[in-house]
Order: sequence, then C-alpha cells, then structure tokens
Amino acid sequence: MSNFVGFREALSVPDLLELINKFPTKSSYYFLRWTHAVSGIRKEQPKETEFPMLEGQMFSHDFELRWKYKQQNNYELLLLSINGNHPDFELLGEDWLVQEHNAYIYPATETRFPKGFKTENVDVKQRYFIDKKTATVHFVALTTKK
Repeated sequence: MSNFVGFREALSVPDLLELINKFPTKSSYYFLRWTHAVSGIRKEQPKETEFPMLEGQMFSHDFELRWKYKQQNNYELLLLSINGNHPDFELLGEDWLVQEHNAYIYPATETRFPKGFKTENVDVKQRYFIDKKTATVHFVALTTKK
C-alpha cells in the first residue's frame, strides 16, 4: 500500500464518531485531551458525552487519526496512514516517505506527570512522515508495533 496524509474540516461530533467506526477499532487505541485532564492510552472509543474535548487521537499499526476542536463543536481531522487513500479525506501533499522509530511510554511513576495517567499495556512506535521533495519531517504519528 501507499503512504497517505489527508485532512478533513468542520466535522460535527456525531459525524466524527461515525467516521471513527469506519476504521478498524479492534486493535486501535485512543488518547483524549481536555483542558483539565488526559485520558491516557485506552481501548475504549470516545463517547458523545465526553465531548467537547480539545483534541484526541486514534491509532493502530496502520494509521493515526487526530482530531482537534475548531469552533462551534466542530473538529478538524488529520489522517496519517500507510494503507493508501481514504475516501473521506482530502489529500495533503503528494509524495511521503515513512520512517519508523522505537518509542516508549513513561511509567506511571514518572514525576513529570504529577497526576499520572493510566495506560494500556501497548508497544508503541513513532512513524515519521517525510516530504520526499524537501526531506522535511512534517508529521510524527504514534502507532503500535505489529
């Protein structure tokens, strides 16, 4: 498959939740952020009652989907994928090179997070999306090891 970076604008909460269900959720994880808290890495999909949130992400081995609050309860989305085009997203850029790097999750005892946060036991890695023309890293996706 080919690497794909795409975006979508002004998506309502129900439409965002419907779009999330179009992605394989069995092996996916979520990380949600509010002004007062973070969810930590979890397996449960976000619920409509958890909105509005500032931003969130869904990730698996093949993709990372990010959403960010824009205005009037609408969200902007970014999809970073190694599985080619997705019909619900507009192409961003043309030719992406991907590099994979190891990543590690901080333990719950890490003092830089005074309240700490719960995390599923998941092996993560980072996937760099690099513009082939400029050799610039534009996005770093959080993904899982196979």
